[in-house]
Amino acid sequence: MGDIPNEIGAGLTFRAVVEQPHYPAPEWGLTLFLRGPGTIDLESIATGSAHAFEAAATVTKDWAPGRYAYVIRATDGSDVQQVAQGEVLIGQDIAAQAQGFDSRDHVRKVLDAIEAVIENRATIDQQSYTINNRSLQRTPLSELVKLRNQYRTELAAKKTRRRGGFGRSIKVRLT
Repeated sequence: MGDIPNEIGAGLTFRAVVEQPHYPAPEWGLTLFLRGPGTIDLESIATGSAHAFEAAATVTKDWAPGRYAYVIRATDGSDVQQVAQGEVLIGQDIAAQAQGFDSRDHVRKVLDAIEAVIENRATIDQQSYTINNRSLQRTPLSELVKLRNQYRTELAAKKTRRRGGFGRSIKVRLT
């Protein structure tokens, strides 16, 4: 079994312990490769027969936020095997952000924009108009409401997933 969290906070200490019965430490070492907005490679430290990945907050503060693909590879010095893969989100280091930082994610930004358009619709009745051979067509209100409902549902699902707390882990069976 292994624990690689689905979110990692930049500026926070990172620890993940992975147990690989087929590739036990210290005979085997693991390397965690993360690729996305940045390049991050972490070598495991043997803890009994398990493997621990660690990075101090002074290191993670420099990790570029964004979505990363990861793989874990095991090696005994000559043989190399891939034992896991997945995706992880590295979040912004909130302590390093300046005043005026917009912490909203994509879903929240789009939902806010859709709701602003719907609110402004109350004062604008035209579906389309033309001025000097240039035309503008507005998205029908029914489509905006449908999009708003879709993004509200997506935002509610994200909130539900996060109720377990930041850095929540998912258990993955590695064979």
